[in-house]
Amino acid sequence: MTAPHSNANPNAWRTATPGSVGWPRTARAGDPNKFFVVSADTHANEPAGLWRERIDAKYRDRLPRIEVDANGVRWSVMEGFRPQKLRDSRFEGEDLVRSKAGADPAERLRDLHADGVDAEVIFPNKGLSMWATTDPVFANAMCKVYNEWAWETFGEYNHVMSPLAAVATGDLDGAIAELERTAALGFRGFTLPCKPNWGAHDAEARNYNLPEFDRLWDCVEATGKPVTFHVSTGRDPRAAKGDGGAVINYVAHSLAPTIEPVVNLCASGVLERHPGVRFATIEAGIGWVPWALVAMDEGYQKHHMWAFPKLRALPSEYFRRHGFASFGEDEPGLGLVGQFGLEDCFLWANDYPHHEGTWPHSAEAIERTMGHLSDGQRAKILGLNAAKLFGFEVPQ
Repeated sequence: MTAPHSNANPNAWRTATPGSVGWPRTARAGDPNKFFVVSADTHANEPAGLWRERIDAKYRDRLPRIEVDANGVRWSVMEGFRPQKLRDSRFEGEDLVRSKAGADPAERLRDLHADGVDAEVIFPNKGLSMWATTDPVFANAMCKVYNEWAWETFGEYNHVMSPLAAVATGDLDGAIAELERTAALGFRGFTLPCKPNWGAHDAEARNYNLPEFDRLWDCVEATGKPVTFHVSTGRDPRAAKGDGGAVINYVAHSLAPTIEPVVNLCASGVLERHPGVRFATIEAGIGWVPWALVAMDEGYQKHHMWAFPKLRALPSEYFRRHGFASFGEDEPGLGLVGQFGLEDCFLWANDYPHHEGTWPHSAEAIERTMGHLSDGQRAKILGLNAAKLFGFEVPQ
């Protein structure tokens, strides 16, 4: 069911639902027999001055900042992004609420419980730009600032509000040290950039398929915790400008590149050498997953004369054993769950408090897109898969 769009009331479509008649359980907050629901992707709302106040002084003048040119135009300037002209966006109603939500843990709990969510996995917000530099040591310095703040803020709520530790993998020594440090603190997992080295495609750049990263995967295995790859963390997602730029950047330059780490792990032998590694793509949707599994297998089988190493199973099988993918609303992907046997691999998320997400109307979104699934499939996708991956306790 595709909800209608209205320019006059652009959020009206969010409340459309076919209902849940015939569902033994629902995702609605007031349902006494509610599903156990985990949002596998939410976002922090970090203080604006967090990095400037806490980072080593030698990095301070390299942090993201606002600059004003001779004509009075304001620009967002970051090391790894092209400068972006700041527009005066006007937020009203729900959009205004979303832009301000999520800073206070008690407020988050109220918002999430009202949305039917029992636990959440938290990713950076402003901090998604921490990897936007070709200097991975600088990136890890920013990650450490974020991780310390995140644990101070959410550590006591970790049973239901769990931040993942951010790690910059281009700096292997620093990454391993931060993996070990944050695992010991109690973080449930880690979020890594989609590529170890930030930037456009470069045939000479290192990537996760190479043996030099084996010691990173050794460390991840030793912690017993999963890794995630969030959209927009490999290269500048704001590559297009002009008409349609917002949509072009979202689809082509933010979502689509998240396929790369999946193929790197599933087709390279990494998961044969490291059977304890579990990974998830975050916020990239799931409609592409069945296609990618078929494409990986096709590439391996049809290009067998060039495909090395020789694997003990097809690449798609490594995804099914080790991989997960999160989504908010994805009718194509949900429509293929049964056909491709992926009910154990998908993770629902409300992306709180981002505008791309379903909060505060998650139940309606779930009812729009999951009516064809069985009660058991819904239960796995809405919470049980995330509980298994991230180690949340499921109430009896």
